[in-house]
Amino acid sequence: MTVLGDTIAAIATAIVPEQGSVGIVRLSGDRAMAIARTLFHAPGQQSWSSHRILYGYIRHPETQQVVDEALLLIMLAPRSYTREDVIEFHCHGGIIAVQQVLQLAIAEGARLAQPGEFTLKAFLNGRLDLTQAESISDLVGARSPQAAQFALAGLQGKLANPIRQLRTTCIDILAEIEARVDFEEDLPPLNEGEIQARLQQVLDELDQILATADRGELIRMGLKVAIVGRPNVGKSSLLNAWSRSDRAIVTDLPGTTRDVVESNLVVGGIPIQVLDTAGIRDTEDKVEKIGVERSRTAAQSADLVLLTIDAKDGWTDADQEIYTQVCDRPLILVINKTDLIESQEHSPLKTQNLKLKTIFTAAALNQGIDALETAILATVQTGTLQAANLDLAINQRQAATLIQAKQSLQHVLEAIAAQLPLDFWTIDLRSAIHTLGQMLGEEITESVLDQVFSRFCIGK
Repeated sequence: MTVLGDTIAAIATAIVPEQGSVGIVRLSGDRAMAIARTLFHAPGQQSWSSHRILYGYIRHPETQQVVDEALLLIMLAPRSYTREDVIEFHCHGGIIAVQQVLQLAIAEGARLAQPGEFTLKAFLNGRLDLTQAESISDLVGARSPQAAQFALAGLQGKLANPIRQLRTTCIDILAEIEARVDFEEDLPPLNEGEIQARLQQVLDELDQILATADRGELIRMGLKVAIVGRPNVGKSSLLNAWSRSDRAIVTDLPGTTRDVVESNLVVGGIPIQVLDTAGIRDTEDKVEKIGVERSRTAAQSADLVLLTIDAKDGWTDADQEIYTQVCDRPLILVINKTDLIESQEHSPLKTQNLKLKTIFTAAALNQGIDALETAILATVQTGTLQAANLDLAINQRQAATLIQAKQSLQHVLEAIAAQLPLDFWTIDLRSAIHTLGQMLGEEITESVLDQVFSRFCIGK
């Protein structure tokens, strides 16, 4: 549990052996400056004032042995990320230097930070509201430029500001209602029609924000796409052409792919995890049999299946059998190796009456990839994810909170329509105000904070 005033420390950069030129150890809290003065030697007459960068050496406080040559960044309260004194040691990258500095800081009285604790301190100290804190987590984990833009929009208050305004509107309505309860004889009658109109406007704006939830989840989490089909229909060639790499081994021998091969792409701003699966067929080869089972599992867990067939073979009984196994999933039919037939009209598939979205490709020649991406995006847009040109996108916690607030406001309208006493109106209106406050973190429980900040990395 976070205690304001505690001095916490953590490595704030990704640490990889023999990679990365700089590693950062971050401290925040009352003792951050004292620990820095104990560990850091700045030669000359360098100023230890706020928002300065000092050059010098980190030394063991007892042996005076030099641990690293480094830079020291000083950001004193309240002009820091956490609104506490924040110190950063910018060390050489790698593993040893930053770990040694972190251990020295802990030995001098800091404690190891919990995941997301720096941002939690910023939230508890009023530096950020909860939607902004969540946006920071989304920005760190963004898997596409569009996801990063959504996160930046949230960080800039494009979600918090309208929610805060809607909450203020609800508070104003509650004040009018309660004034009539307490001073009915001294005030003109309440205009029920106006109250209903204002509440409906709040509901309409909540619906607009809620409409971004599915799109936001897609942009954050991405789409899992499985390429499935018989052996040797060109699934691996399709993955290589699509990813512009040689991720998968391609040969003329059926059954070359024995396991699921992954590649991560971004299509139309949507992160896509592409799974090239082993060819599905009956086999006595124990290793290949395991690969086939993994292919079936990947197809069932995928958001979208690309059922790939050979243009020169057309629709075979084996293709039909695979189709029956994946037809319950969103599906696009990919007819590959069109370079081996005279024209699409000569493909044996034309004799079939399959009502499937169909794309023709020649993966070996990098042909048809643009059409495939267009078809994937069209499939996404025909579902519940039609929100386009969004300025923001809420996450699932925020969506659940807004749904709860919406239900409370609908109950208020029902109470008005049923001509219930004013006291009944205020019960659900207060509930909506409280719920919108939870959205912003103004009225929040410790369990919700644990849920939000446990997803952060240590050091942020």
